[in-house]
Amino acid sequence: MKKVKIGIAGLGRLGKVHAQNIAYKIPNAELTAACSIVPAELEYAQKELGISAVYSDYKEMLAKADIDAVAIVTTSSEHCWQIEAALDAGKHVFSEKPLGTDLEQCRKAEAAVERHPDLTFMLGFMRRYDKSYAYAKKKIEEGAIGTPYLVKATGIDPEALVEGAIRFAKTSGGIFLDMAIHDIDLMRWFLGSEATEVYAMGATFKHPEFQAAGDDETGVAVYKFENGAMGMIHVGRTAPHGYHVETEIVGTEGSIRISAVPEKNQARIYGPGGVLTECVGSFPERFEEAYLVEMAEFVDCVCQGRKPGVSVYDGTKSTAVGYATTEAWRTGKPVKIG
Repeated sequence: MKKVKIGIAGLGRLGKVHAQNIAYKIPNAELTAACSIVPAELEYAQKELGISAVYSDYKEMLAKADIDAVAIVTTSSEHCWQIEAALDAGKHVFSEKPLGTDLEQCRKAEAAVERHPDLTFMLGFMRRYDKSYAYAKKKIEEGAIGTPYLVKATGIDPEALVEGAIRFAKTSGGIFLDMAIHDIDLMRWFLGSEATEVYAMGATFKHPEFQAAGDDETGVAVYKFENGAMGMIHVGRTAPHGYHVETEIVGTEGSIRISAVPEKNQARIYGPGGVLTECVGSFPERFEEAYLVEMAEFVDCVCQGRKPGVSVYDGTKSTAVGYATTEAWRTGKPVKIG
């Protein structure tokens, strides 16, 4: 079996997840190079992953490394130029979300993908590859809940990790681009329609550092879609119990609810304090399997010469919605999308 040789850019928390999957869990993939501007991450690549080809310069990795593809897991604002550079260098590309932090960046990435139709590009909307979300999509397509007309989504990072969120706030693109982009993509996916208008607001009650960075610790947005459907998103960074992700799709004949309680597993602890359900503590834990499935799908697409289900256009459309949501949050007024 011919293996796809992959170089990874970025070895932070999520980068390490992808690197481990590529290196050890996907038979037809091989991790042959790593790039980071953080020396400790390059040391991790050498000692923990056994990679000798490490680079602090992304363009140098593209030019010198023995790779067929790149996995981009860098800061959001760097994604688009790195996508363009890799495709122009003849490499297949997997990029983490969001596609970009503004629409001009996204258009450049689109143009690069269009210039290279022979190369595979995939965006990391991993929730589509989570078995619960994939099952919900299948049931909707089978008509199990009739016509879906409302998606309600909640995504709250744990209070235990809030210091990292505060440090990242200035470069994250804002709470909606940073945290709501997966929910925006899922709304489009489940409803089969595009958002046309949004109203949003935010609040900070616990950590004023977010507002000092021009952001908020909690945000709420309401959407109207082309087909008349609706969407509601609640995102935040201070869940006391763990990493909380919950989605409900309401249809004319029923509803589907995913992860109403963000369970760590099926175990229950019975004790003096009652019955305790432990919760997942982070997104790598909650979506561990989905991250593996999506990367395996990317590698299979490269090997088979086919296009993945998530395209560069999904990234642009979700970014446009996220950008409009951010504008609505800043102005306090409804914003038209499109």
